[in-house]
Amino acid sequence: MTHPTLFVGIDVAKTKFDVALLNAEGKYRSKVFPNTPVGHQQFLEWLTRHDAQEAHLCMETTGVYGRDLARFLAQQQILISVVNPAQIHAFGKTELTRAKMDKADARLIARYCRMHRPAPWVPPAEEIATLQALVQRLEDLLALQTMENNRLEAATGPARESVEAVLQFVHQQIEMLRLQIEIHIDKHPDLKNQQELLSSIPGIGDNTAATLLAFLSPLERFHSAKQVVAYAGLNPRIRQSGQWAGKTPIAKAGNALLRKSLYLPAVVAKRHNPIIASFCDRLLARGKRPMQVVVAAMRKLLHLAFGVLKSGKPFNPKLGVA
Repeated sequence: MTHPTLFVGIDVAKTKFDVALLNAEGKYRSKVFPNTPVGHQQFLEWLTRHDAQEAHLCMETTGVYGRDLARFLAQQQILISVVNPAQIHAFGKTELTRAKMDKADARLIARYCRMHRPAPWVPPAEEIATLQALVQRLEDLLALQTMENNRLEAATGPARESVEAVLQFVHQQIEMLRLQIEIHIDKHPDLKNQQELLSSIPGIGDNTAATLLAFLSPLERFHSAKQVVAYAGLNPRIRQSGQWAGKTPIAKAGNALLRKSLYLPAVVAKRHNPIIASFCDRLLARGKRPMQVVVAAMRKLLHLAFGVLKSGKPFNPKLGVA
């Protein structure tokens, strides 16, 4: 498994996943499997039939759709890497790839794996996997609550009563999930300690801390705060050619839920966190737009979060980071 000669690209969708086995001669074998436990087992048997148990497998981070498949393969001692889709997209540009089909995407991922040999994916600990599921479910319910609140504005008569009933039920489920998250963290001393470290940063409350713990763990995979920022998709995307320089938006090629969870805390931190407040004042004095300043505050919050978790010491405004 140290020097594999076979590479498998996996393109995951909601109901199926396409695979492409790339051999040493540059030829492919392609197959489609249902994205179910049965399909995962069929894929394992397919790998065995083609003597590819020691191949290097690679897939994109596709949220919930690929999580079970990656965990299943890791449990079978299969070498599997899970990479940022932006990396595959950038690699495709270097090849001037025009085709955008699941089969072609799987082959592209296989070629990326052969060239770059990405690091193996390590499944999260059981308590982290549970926390991720709870946080993701809470986010789903909050999104549903927002949609139902929007419908309530236009609903009348029996339709309004139905929306109100749904909202009441959703509210109960949200409160129950928040309690479950709190209980789950309290049951694990390491998580509880890390939550307290994160909550020591003005602007980060228990809910945001839970999201950070769910999606930054294990912290050892990040060697710097810049890597954490890139993982959240908050790194700037430079657009420059010669003397021309366009706007610099954020990359948005990372964990969208992590990025979303930092917006309101950043707004709060602009006013109540001394380090971030002075940082934002300097940016405004330089003529930065308000939204640019908020995004910069989000990045700064991630730097501070990485610092307290890495050091094991609470936030200290005199040091900027523990």
